[in-house]
Amino acid sequence: MTDTRSEPKSDVSGRGLSRPVAIAAVVAVLGASAVLGRRNAPDPSHPGIRRWYRQLDKPAYTPPDAAFGAVWPVLETGLSIGGYRLLRQPAGSSRNVAIGLWLLNTAMVGGWTELFFRKKKLGSSAVASAAMIGSGAGYVVAAAKVDRTAAATAVPFVAWLGFATLLAGGIWRRNRVTDDAGA
Repeated sequence: MTDTRSEPKSDVSGRGLSRPVAIAAVVAVLGASAVLGRRNAPDPSHPGIRRWYRQLDKPAYTPPDAAFGAVWPVLETGLSIGGYRLLRQPAGSSRNVAIGLWLLNTAMVGGWTELFFRKKKLGSSAVASAAMIGSGAGYVVAAAKVDRTAAATAVPFVAWLGFATLLAGGIWRRNRVTDDAGA
């Protein structure tokens, strides 16, 4: 594992990305996911999505909407820190696998909101949540080989995905009549 204090300047000769390039990459990746996720949010700017979400029969353990608004920025901050730290590490196959899984998980967050809120595919979104547990755990394992701190920042994300999968499955089971014909 490499967790050095020296700051490589570029990705030339196996070095990690410079600070500005790594920050720009993280902002671009998480920004794209956030834009997709926010365009599907059940907030006042999307009254149709909001109405549909409110009429769903949800399990009793569903947190209030404000909890989701509080949790996701924390999880995304952890993913940002982890991605940044990985991008700063020297290039290599372990780092590249970890970055690939970081990118995949970040994309899947935005994709999940598209499935659940915009397309209203409850079964498919429950399956996607479960798949994200696997890809998230894979990310933690891969990142740990390169930077333990980066891996640790993703553990809350994976834990939340476990809860989110239970919740998505519960919503799907309670609302199969309005679902996507049992994805």
